[in-house]
Amino acid sequence: MVFYRSVSLLSKLRSRAVQQSNVFNSVRWLQVQTSSGLDLRSELQELIPEQQDRLKKIKSEYGKVQLGNITVDMVLGGMRGMTGLLWETSLLDPDEGIRFRGLSIPECQKVLPVAKPGGEPLPEGLLWLLLTGKVPSKEQVNSLSQELQSRATIPDHVYKTIDALPVTAHPMTQFATGVMALQVQSEFQKAYEKGIHKSKYWEPTYEDSMNLIAQVPLVAAYVYRRMYKNGDTIPKDESLDYGANFAHMLGFSSSEMHELMRLYVTIHSDHEGGNVSAHTGHLVASALSDPYLSFAAALNGLAGPLHGLANQEVLLWIKSVVEECGENISKEQLKDYVWKTLNSGKVVPGFGHGVLRKTDPRYTCQREFAMKHLPEDPLFQLVSKLYEVVPPVLTELGKVKNPWPNVDAHSGVLLNYYGLTEARYYTVLFGVSRALGICSQLIWDRALGLPLERPKSVTMEWLENQCKKA
Repeated sequence: MVFYRSVSLLSKLRSRAVQQSNVFNSVRWLQVQTSSGLDLRSELQELIPEQQDRLKKIKSEYGKVQLGNITVDMVLGGMRGMTGLLWETSLLDPDEGIRFRGLSIPECQKVLPVAKPGGEPLPEGLLWLLLTGKVPSKEQVNSLSQELQSRATIPDHVYKTIDALPVTAHPMTQFATGVMALQVQSEFQKAYEKGIHKSKYWEPTYEDSMNLIAQVPLVAAYVYRRMYKNGDTIPKDESLDYGANFAHMLGFSSSEMHELMRLYVTIHSDHEGGNVSAHTGHLVASALSDPYLSFAAALNGLAGPLHGLANQEVLLWIKSVVEECGENISKEQLKDYVWKTLNSGKVVPGFGHGVLRKTDPRYTCQREFAMKHLPEDPLFQLVSKLYEVVPPVLTELGKVKNPWPNVDAHSGVLLNYYGLTEARYYTVLFGVSRALGICSQLIWDRALGLPLERPKSVTMEWLENQCKKA
């Protein structure tokens, strides 16, 4: 096995990312990264040549620099810990958590435009930030909201395709099928077949991506109403923003539910490029598959129990606790139930993370939302007890690198409180959110001309032979 030595460049890059965590540095960064024009596409057209030159410089000056050690454990462990992808829209630090273009979730809550004073960030604002690296004004966000509304139309054949499935099919199956049915309108596919120059790939990709982001809430809402509300669909409301309109089409008129959906879509939008759904979308798109094909593939990865389906599993597990022990379960009883779950060969859903080594900031902001809006809710109080009980148990177990709760440990309880009780549907909400991050990065993949992804694979015999030589 060949072992690569770490170099100072990686340390410097990591140090720079950590430095951005300071509030002072964040404020200074924001002062020079504020958008000016109202049109998102025009903003990108100005940014792309600069970033293309930046990538060329990195490749020419640092292309041979080694970034770390590749071990057999990494090869056998699902490439865990390998640095091997370029993902501009967000960066995940094991200790700090996610940063969207350098901004933490609390910072995004402070600086991104909101629908009402003291409210949660508008997803359109985060989309602008992900694509440009700049904080938009309220006027820019309003303009983007209107643009997405204008793109939010669904051809009849999409609904007919979904209707061809049994109504009992899993919501993610119906959702992914709907996205695939949208693919026939792909602008990228049409442009590629006509012979578009590769320097222009990003333009039809932008059109597809913006259309897709605008359309997925309608498809997702149709699936929900088809499965749980006898097919009684609710038209979009063009006076509402992205998150509120999604909640409206699902059938929820509460202003607090609208706020929750804004928060939910924002914090679930992107989580670096190595997670299954993001990586899958990037991988499939690297073959020049259009955004619809790429995102549908990402959804199929998101549907796995070890990824997006976990938010469904958390609420079901919490409800099993209530069914067996009651809502007023003591911490000692809860500890016994956690051990019972672990001793049966199962995991406690919602705890641990492949990268994070602390409480997920996405969990924290949802907890803050609950403390503000539903502090007396019994299930929220149970989640709070789990926060105290589970980490010590997992630490005692000794097999978990991160015993702290992740984003999935909290989202289901909030949704359940406001009436969205159908846990099987929760991953669809995750999918709608993830469209913002995956499509934003895909546009930059095309703009930067990133190549076909093709890592090298080896056999166990090859590993054995290489290690014997080492």
